Amino acid sequence: MSEPLLDVRGLSKHFGSTGGLVQRLTGRAATPLIAVDDVSFSITKGEIFSLVGESGSGKTTLGRSLLRLVEPTAGQIVFDGTDLMRLDPAALRAVRRQVQMIFQDPYSALNPRLTIRETLAEVLRVHAIRPADRIDARIAELLSLVGLPADAADRTPRHFSGGQRQRIGIARALAVEPRFIVADEPVSAVDVSVQAQIMNLLLDLRDRLGLTLMFIAHDLSVVRYLSDRVGVMYLGRIVELGTRTQIFAAPRHPYTQALLRAAPRPDPARRTTQAAIRGEPPSPLNPPKGCHFHTRCALATDICRTVAPPPETVAPGHVVRCHHHALAPV
Repeated sequence: MSEPLLDVRGLSKHFGSTGGLVQRLTGRAATPLIAVDDVSFSITKGEIFSLVGESGSGKTTLGRSLLRLVEPTAGQIVFDGTDLMRLDPAALRAVRRQVQMIFQDPYSALNPRLTIRETLAEVLRVHAIRPADRIDARIAELLSLVGLPADAADRTPRHFSGGQRQRIGIARALAVEPRFIVADEPVSAVDVSVQAQIMNLLLDLRDRLGLTLMFIAHDLSVVRYLSDRVGVMYLGRIVELGTRTQIFAAPRHPYTQALLRAAPRPDPARRTTQAAIRGEPPSPLNPPKGCHFHTRCALATDICRTVAPPPETVAPGHVVRCHHHALAPV
C-alpha cells in the first residue's frame, strides 16, 4: 500500500460547557461534549474515503477538525508528512491551499450579495493563485470544470438552483488548486435528480485533477457509489473501517449491519417492518461507558458495558471495534 497523503492519529474534539447560567452559578465543573473520540485513519493519494453514520455522530466536526476550522483537543493530523497541529497560523494558511472543504448547504455557503465572479476572484487574489490580468480567464476555466457556462460569472447566487450553487461551491474549493478536499454531505441538500450529477462530477474531477477526497454522508447508496474505502462512525468513534466491498458485503460491526438493514430497499419483497436499530443514540454529553453502542446492541454483554473495545483487524485493511464481532452474522 502506498504512503498515506493524510494520516490521522488519536484525534479528539471536546467542546466546552453547555450548561449555561445555572452551571456557572452553581460552580459545577463544565461537562464536555465529546464530538470526536480518539479517531485514527489514513487516506492514500487519489482515494475517495467516505465517512458514514447517523446525524450527530461527529462526522462534520471530524471533517472540520482536519482543516483546523475547529481546533482539535488532541491528536495528530499529518498531511503529506507535515503535522498540521504544529503549524502556526501563517504556515497553516499556506497548507490550506492544498486542503479545502465543500460545505453541505449550498444556499448558505455563498455570499448572496457577491456575483460568482467576485466570489471566485476573492479566493484567487487572497491566495495569489493568478496575476490580476489572468483572474477572469481562470474563473472561466473553473466554471467550465464544474459544468457551468462562462456567463454564470456575472450573476448572483439567487439566480442558481441548489445543484448549480453546489457546483459553484466546488469551483471555489478548486480555485486554490488543492490536493485534498473534504466534501461535507455535498448532495444532501439538492434534489435526488441532481445528486447523481454532483457525484459524477466529483468522480470526474478526482480522475482529471488527481484529487483525493474525504466524503461525508449519511446516505449509504451515495457512499456505495463513490467510495474506495469507508469508515463507519458512531458517537464520536470510528467503529468499522474497510474497503467498500468489506463494508457493504461483509460488515462485522452490529452498528454497520444495522445501518445497512435500515437503508431503503426498492424491492417490496425485501422490505421489513422490523426496526433496524433499537432506541435512540445517547447524548455525547453523557456517552455510555465501554462500547458506545452497547445500549442499542443485541450482542451486548457485561464487558461491552465497561470496556471500550480496541480496534481489531479482521481482514487485510478491515478494522472493527467490537468485542463480539465474531458473533455478528455476516
